[in-house]
Amino acid sequence: MTTPLLLHACCGPCSLEPVRLLRAEGFEPTICWTNPNIQPLEEHDRRLQTLRAWAADVAQLEVIIAGDDRKAWERAVAPAAFDRQRRCRACYALRLAEVCRIARERGFTHVSTTLAVSPYQLFDICEEEFVRLASAHGLTAVWRDFRPHYPDAIRQACALCMYRQCYCGCRFSAAEAAIERHEARDARKERRAAARRMSTSAASLCPVLAMVR
Repeated sequence: MTTPLLLHACCGPCSLEPVRLLRAEGFEPTICWTNPNIQPLEEHDRRLQTLRAWAADVAQLEVIIAGDDRKAWERAVAPAAFDRQRRCRACYALRLAEVCRIARERGFTHVSTTLAVSPYQLFDICEEEFVRLASAHGLTAVWRDFRPHYPDAIRQACALCMYRQCYCGCRFSAAEAAIERHEARDARKERRAAARRMSTSAASLCPVLAMVR
């Protein structure tokens, strides 16, 4: 016998392994979409479309479209700006509170979230907010560390030709991700330049070493 579970999904690729693993535990998930953090709106809609297509065609899952109060997100989350811990905590709280509200409204007793699969999320802070909110709503929080399965999710998403985003969702995370990519690119360039300098230096020593012999 399976246990119905409302699963908050942040995107399609991050849903792959949590759905598989939760089903293996005896849960039957229903997806709940509530992500007013995702900007711009075109990005939000593309992620939702990817999720819904996979849920219907592959996973055979119902997707509930919950509230996406972007004004509430701007009021509660945006003021934290680049203070990532404060911003993400407020963002988790806003979205997961909506998931818990829908769970109570629809008669679910168990809730979970795909936010626990990405190594880029603030795992401990997300857990704190999730457990707190589930308890406040009288729900059972099914919190699992899905992060070891993240590489499998990426491989599956590529095999399914699913759209994958390069930042968490909000405009602040997009800027942070861009900075990190530039820093990584610069670091790669410096490593290559250092390797060339070492190679040139070693080559210049060869005639000297030959004369010593």
